[in-house]
Amino acid sequence: MSEETMGIYIFCGIQIEGNEEFGEVEVEGERRELFTIRYKDAAMVAAEAPLKIYHPNRDNLMMHQGALSLVMERNQTVIPVSFGNVFHSKEDVEVLLENLYPQFEKLFPAIKGKVEVGLKVIGKKEWLESQVNNNSQIEKMAKAVQGKSESASYYERIQLGGAAQKIISFLQSEMKEEVFNPLGNLAEASKANDPIAEKMLLNASFLVDREKEAQFDQMVNEMYEKWKDKVDFNYSGPWPAYNFVNIRLKVEDAE
Repeated sequence: MSEETMGIYIFCGIQIEGNEEFGEVEVEGERRELFTIRYKDAAMVAAEAPLKIYHPNRDNLMMHQGALSLVMERNQTVIPVSFGNVFHSKEDVEVLLENLYPQFEKLFPAIKGKVEVGLKVIGKKEWLESQVNNNSQIEKMAKAVQGKSESASYYERIQLGGAAQKIISFLQSEMKEEVFNPLGNLAEASKANDPIAEKMLLNASFLVDREKEAQFDQMVNEMYEKWKDKVDFNYSGPWPAYNFVNIRLKVEDAE
């Protein structure tokens, strides 16, 4: 069996002044030292790794996120790089970094000392059903459908589904007003992403100054206390600014 060709897997870009060390990460079952490849005041954080396609399975995603967490503990300015980018050599990464530097130079002041947090608000099944069932229009439609054959009630069922969706849309608007907007006022930037599940009422990302992180967490906790009987909060982070930095790399960029 031939020995695997090694390449350079890159995790993120950072603004750097002196030499920084970030420890080790496990790649394909082997402990690998994280190191920096530098250009001016910028660097890519990387590790030696087999040169191959990396599938986004649990172990690989945890390896990528684990490295980012180590870097974020020690550096205030982290530019995320998309998962699975492995290059032939350090020289290839140097060329990439030099090409990206004009973008990095603009991004560094925008994200310095800031982190991303995510908030998903999911409606509790019983509460959502009560909101739908308490609507008089839907109640009338539901009674009209009862006892009719499938084909006879087909269009009424479509109307019933549409009316229920309107109520969910109304609740999503309410959540934007009550939760997203006040949190967005405290954040440096905010983004409402499309809901990724039927019961999801809010899928938001916020860019938060580290100095305001405790205050932001407190506001999330207060909102949760107010809404906890009706919804579940899924609050995650801190992450690098994935939703606020638009750099998606492919290996071809360096070739």
